[in-house]
Amino acid sequence: MGTCDSTMGLRNTLIVMALLLSGAASLKSHAFFNETGELPCHFPNTQNLSLDELVIFWQDQNKLVLYELFKGQEKPNNVHPKYIGRTSFDQDSWTLRLHNVQIKDTGSYQCFIHHKRSQGLISIHQMSSDLIVLANFSQPEIFLIANQTEKPNIINLTCSSMQGYPEPQGMYVNLTTKNSTITYDAVMKKYQNNITELYNVSISVSFPIPPETNVSIICVLQLEPRKIILSLPCNIDAKSPVPSPPVPDHILWIAAVLVTVVIVCGMVFLTLKKRKKQQPGPSNECEIIKVEGKENEQTEKRVELQEPDRSDEVQCAVNISKTASGNKSATDF
Repeated sequence: MGTCDSTMGLRNTLIVMALLLSGAASLKSHAFFNETGELPCHFPNTQNLSLDELVIFWQDQNKLVLYELFKGQEKPNNVHPKYIGRTSFDQDSWTLRLHNVQIKDTGSYQCFIHHKRSQGLISIHQMSSDLIVLANFSQPEIFLIANQTEKPNIINLTCSSMQGYPEPQGMYVNLTTKNSTITYDAVMKKYQNNITELYNVSISVSFPIPPETNVSIICVLQLEPRKIILSLPCNIDAKSPVPSPPVPDHILWIAAVLVTVVIVCGMVFLTLKKRKKQQPGPSNECEIIKVEGKENEQTEKRVELQEPDRSDEVQCAVNISKTASGNKSATDF
């Protein structure tokens, strides 16, 4: 009796320790949205027990039953409605598969295995596992927006990615030229669907681009510190120099006529100015006439002195002759 009691006590102690260890060792399992996730139980079955001797079931963190196998027979009546028709049990690996996984299925799960004996159910195994549901974001896509500003070298674009989970850490744009790469950050806009809980994210960015070189634009979605998704490159070629538009022929003709008119007017002005300088002014003519008049008077006096004996008629004739010659000289001038 003493030996038997000691053996039973040791067995119970081992079972309790196994339960504590199995409960502490929570495995993480990943599944993708709308696909199948696995909830392992890892039962060693050292006693080689058959399913007819066991009661197996899984429950979630809210104590809702996903699946129950009672002595080899499934018990759907004990399963919560949200899990009916979504599970399957793999007897070889002691794993429950949860189909059509949704974001809401993320959480902790536990499997329990009891040995059915005549005196009742005895718990012989328990294990916890964490299910992490993921959804792959679509490849980021760049959309160029028509430039509404007066600056021709400014580019406006949006970048978006759809149907992903969990929420990404950020989104940005890399502008790469031949010699450098510039990163443009932006505030990431996010929208989460109330039913699927999936995220749609996008950014809007404006930045200058050098027109004289080729550039490549890539949108980057940062999921984790070391996990990113890249968009296809958006390549923009360098702009060719814009040639000056040709001058219309009629403008050339007008310019030629204007130049000709200016030249002719200038020549006429210079000619008139030169002639004006060569002609004496009115004041000079008056002075010359006065000087000649005085010379004629002096000449008349000399004639009168040289011929005192002539008669008055002769003197008169001489005076008239002298005066006439004097007037003629003045007229000839």
